[in-house]
Amino acid sequence: MHGNLTEQLHRLHDLILQEREHAKALRIEQMLATVQEKEQLLAGIDLQKGSLDDPKVQELAETVREENRRNAYLFWAALRWVRDLMGFFGQQTSNTLYGAGAAPRKVNHGGTLLSGRI
Repeated sequence: MHGNLTEQLHRLHDLILQEREHAKALRIEQMLATVQEKEQLLAGIDLQKGSLDDPKVQELAETVREENRRNAYLFWAALRWVRDLMGFFGQQTSNTLYGAGAAPRKVNHGGTLLSGRI
């Protein structure tokens, strides 16, 4: 009972670490394959009553949770960086608009880069 769960948690931990390394190296195809394998493993984990009573299993589950959280922070930071970059380039490529008083207006619509016109 615990051996099977322990093996699954060890495999999940390995997959999470692989996912992070693929993301850092921008190996998107390998990362997506790892994510798919991770999803299949998560769908197949069978938590039975009392399976988390073992302190070793609890410690391993906590490690998996923390590593997964680290990946989430990495992905959120990368997404924020991409959004900032897209906003920067959108501002650089957008035309200047003028209001009724001939004052320049700032328009935040993403520019042509986000719209797919480039």
